[in-house]
Amino acid sequence: MERIGIYYGSSTGTCEDIANRIAAKLGGAEVINASELSAENASQFDLLLLGSSTWGAGELQDDWYAACETLQSLDLGGKRIALFSVGDSESFGDTFCGALAPLYEAAAETGATIVGQVSADDYNYSDSEGVRDGLFLGLALDEVNEPDKTDARIDAWLAAIAV
Repeated sequence: MERIGIYYGSSTGTCEDIANRIAAKLGGAEVINASELSAENASQFDLLLLGSSTWGAGELQDDWYAACETLQSLDLGGKRIALFSVGDSESFGDTFCGALAPLYEAAAETGATIVGQVSADDYNYSDSEGVRDGLFLGLALDEVNEPDKTDARIDAWLAAIAV
């Protein structure tokens, strides 16, 4: 059975809540704060789900800055990584879920296969560093303006990454 670790960075609790909701849908993945990411705990998982809230001008949540440095130093070849982010597409439509970009860049250096990009077509935002070629680099969620879409988006994303 595939071992799944969910690492999150959350300042207000929203991203932590999403991480726990994803874990519940998976029937028991391990949920870990990004500040606790280490070579020892990351190596025990087959699939790592990395999530951050988006702050300022599309920036990572604070716990991810040191965690990304740790992540970049890891050899995770043979593993899969999927990303998720929460943001506010109306108030911060020009940076919506921009935290996906630095997470993606850090994950790309690990040798892992990055999975779970999501079409940006069903979202209302003006710009995002987290979008490349019409796809969010991971699951983008807006618990402020579209909480009614969250569960369906999580379900579709989990199906796409085959868990």
